[in-house]
Amino acid sequence: MKHVLSLMILYSTVLCTKVSAQDASLFPKGEIGANTDNYTGTIWLNELNHPDSNFNFSLAQAVYAPGAKLNWHIHPARQYLLITEGTGYYQEKGKPGQILHKGDIIKCLPGVEHWHGAAPSSSFAYIAVTPTTEGKTIWLQRVTDDEYKNVE
Repeated sequence: MKHVLSLMILYSTVLCTKVSAQDASLFPKGEIGANTDNYTGTIWLNELNHPDSNFNFSLAQAVYAPGAKLNWHIHPARQYLLITEGTGYYQEKGKPGQILHKGDIIKCLPGVEHWHGAAPSSSFAYIAVTPTTEGKTIWLQRVTDDEYKNVE
């Protein structure tokens, strides 16, 4: 009986270790965003690199609390979003919204008005890859409640 109990404890420890390792984020969460004019809710940002003369793009991790979302905005160049956790939304102006999951990749084309954010009941995270040679993000109006609720 003692041997069975020891095996059960060992198995539980291994199982718990595997589960917690799967939930660990690759990078630290970052700092809560300071410019709340461009989003609603809580969003953490971790700048993973700073562009220089050799690499003219930025890498950043964004982590959203449930229901948090960016305003409509435009990237003058382009942007990749590599979805790393949770469930989120992405919508381009004039098109239906998309539901995003871990493993999805979004290609934000240059000059296209769009927004992205977390689903109401899920956190959401991605790594953004953004060229920096063609200007900064152009921030627009907030996403309305109807726009957010209509994503299917």
